[in-house]
Amino acid sequence: MIKKLGQVMLYVKNQDESIQFWTEKAGFIILSEENNGHGMRWIEIAPHEDSETSLILHNKDIIAKMSPELNLCTPSLMFFTDDLEKLYFKLSTNGVTVGEIVNMPSGRVFNFADDEENYFAVMERK
Repeated sequence: MIKKLGQVMLYVKNQDESIQFWTEKAGFIILSEENNGHGMRWIEIAPHEDSETSLILHNKDIIAKMSPELNLCTPSLMFFTDDLEKLYFKLSTNGVTVGEIVNMPSGRVFNFADDEENYFAVMERK
């Protein structure tokens, strides 16, 4: 039986730039970083140390060579925050491309883009 979603794989063009985006602009932390010594490197990040779900940053080109059958597209992710306006301001101030705050039946939401122009959404949940 599946209990929860543990990790989401993000396949990125530049891992170092992606780390910089997620940690410096989005406020995530690095939980771990591994390198097998043969070009395979992965970085686990999360909003905080106790997060139930983390993101794993993989090099898209290396994964494509190793497993050409994988879908390497960016997943559609919905993050939750308890202070939407504060996060919106923080991301905007950090130079992140953000969309307008929209009222949805399930709550207020906005989207934002990483430096590789992958879009993600954030919904207010208190």
